[in-house]
Amino acid sequence: GHCFVSIMLCIPVWKNDRVSYLSLSPGYRMWQKKESKLELAASMIRQVMPEFQEKKQVIILCDSWYTKQNLVSIVDEYQNLDLIGNARIDSVMYDPAPAHTGRRGRPAKHGKRLSVETDFTFSNEKIGDYYIGAHRVITNLFGGREIQAYVTATEKEPLNQTGSDRMKYIPLFLYSFRWNIETSYYEQKTFWSLCSYMVRSCKGIEMLVNLINICYCAMKILPYQDEQFSEYRTKSVQEFRFELSQGIRSQIFLTNFVRNIETHIKSNVIIKALKQLIRQQVY
Repeated sequence: GHCFVSIMLCIPVWKNDRVSYLSLSPGYRMWQKKESKLELAASMIRQVMPEFQEKKQVIILCDSWYTKQNLVSIVDEYQNLDLIGNARIDSVMYDPAPAHTGRRGRPAKHGKRLSVETDFTFSNEKIGDYYIGAHRVITNLFGGREIQAYVTATEKEPLNQTGSDRMKYIPLFLYSFRWNIETSYYEQKTFWSLCSYMVRSCKGIEMLVNLINICYCAMKILPYQDEQFSEYRTKSVQEFRFELSQGIRSQIFLTNFVRNIETHIKSNVIIKALKQLIRQQVY
């Protein structure tokens, strides 16, 4: 099979009297082994970032496969760009560097190595389905930068059991938006035949996949741009797609019908047929 790299934008919209987020993909890029998938992802982010240069903050959400130096380093290129990503449980993490003691010698770059089982303070109660622990750490994934790390667990034993303040967990809650990309891929594959292309060239495949993606995104935007379709903001994708296809078929039928009765002779035949139908209905 072919591998594609895609990014998705979560755009705030007003839905059901509250702010909701509409997930739209700017496009797909086919991986052709000329550059890594991480490099493809980084180049796609660079393409869209000029559109967000006036925004206060932009956050990249990614799973553990993309949380690697080639992609993570892109946050250094933009002042308003941050990243929240999943990481492998065996990722090496350290305490922040201790304060300089004034003694001779090179100061320590980091503190002791941390364990996810013993060095994270977990919340007193479950937040959602998990107990959550937070800790400021240093990791090579982010080039030695100090970052906030989170660990989740369904049970606390034998883990550390103290801690409460929920405000520090907000960045972790934002990560839940990443699931929208899985939902979008499922909808495109299931209802829009994203993977059912019959094209030979790489360029043709990439163009077709992006054309399908444009149609899908246009359909998701339409209820928010045209009040005529506003009722479909809360409907499923397949329901709205069915209604649109029905409308398109009706338009095509009407166009062909009008085109076929353009001549005077055909018009007279159609008019006579309609009159006869009316008489039959009356009597």
